[in-house]
Amino acid sequence: MRDTTYEQLNKLRGSVTVIVGIGNTLKGDDGAGPLVCQQLERKTCAGLIDAATVPENYIQPIIKKAPQNLLVIDAIDFGAPTGRINIFKPEELNSIVISTHTLSPRLFVDMIAEAIKVNVYFVGIQPGQTHLGQPVCLQVSEAVQWLVRTLAEIFPLKD
Repeated sequence: MRDTTYEQLNKLRGSVTVIVGIGNTLKGDDGAGPLVCQQLERKTCAGLIDAATVPENYIQPIIKKAPQNLLVIDAIDFGAPTGRINIFKPEELNSIVISTHTLSPRLFVDMIAEAIKVNVYFVGIQPGQTHLGQPVCLQVSEAVQWLVRTLAEIFPLKD
């Protein structure tokens, strides 16, 4: 399964990309998106935004960056085994996503796409538990580490 995810992400190599992590690090696996962004710092040329639980606060900064691609990393309950990674286009999220955020991630990207031409990809990590005060589970932690290594390779720092 990760081979397919790698292939999909690798197609973005060399493009101007912004990576947005969405989630709450106080709620176990829901913090996967922000963890990816935090661990990618100083490892990638891609723009990084740890939007936490307020992605709407970053709509204008993303529009100003005018990226070719926007990767939104979030814990998404799509009914797969814990830690599974899947890439979704925005239109696929209507029937799948169970969101923990005040503004739906789909609405967030729709507002950006109205202002600029951008390819949007949701990188969903299947959570196991999202209880307040719980740590990230092993499977999601491994998925986060894999994503960090993969994105750092695809979007390496420029010399």
